[in-house]
Amino acid sequence: MDTLVLSSAYQPMAQVSWQKAISMWFAGRVEIVEVYENKKIKTVDEAIPVPSIVRFVGNVIKKFRFNRVAKFSRDNVFIRDEGRCQYCGIEMTTANFTLDHIIPSSQGGKKAWNNIVACCRRCNQKKGNKSLKQAGMKLIRKPDTPVELVVENSKKFGRDIPKTWLDYIF
Repeated sequence: MDTLVLSSAYQPMAQVSWQKAISMWFAGRVEIVEVYENKKIKTVDEAIPVPSIVRFVGNVIKKFRFNRVAKFSRDNVFIRDEGRCQYCGIEMTTANFTLDHIIPSSQGGKKAWNNIVACCRRCNQKKGNKSLKQAGMKLIRKPDTPVELVVENSKKFGRDIPKTWLDYIF
């Protein structure tokens, strides 16, 4: 059971455990906006409803680093490539895609944004341990380091979204 965290302007920021949400509430950093029905935390003195949605009180101060590069990860490559095979263009899911080194690591290719693309299993098998020229394949789009990664709210917050969250994340 998770809790949606909203900014002071009611914009979705994160998904945290209900324990973390309660801790932030006791510290006075958030207010409870919505609670789960029939779910309570029992203490010696009282029963506290489990928060479904909390909102930061006051301004959230974030320290920004300029020239920051998005973290290289399997999920972020999938997001950058918009869930499409970069060789044939087929739409994939996070469960059935593979990562491919454009320049194979055996030929000196690095694990970097500009050398890795999302691809389907069929294209990955076809390309194998060859360069693009050797395999006779072309990229749909040249990979680059993303400036920002746009994540759909449904992907960011998972599949099982509580009904109380829908007004805030869509």
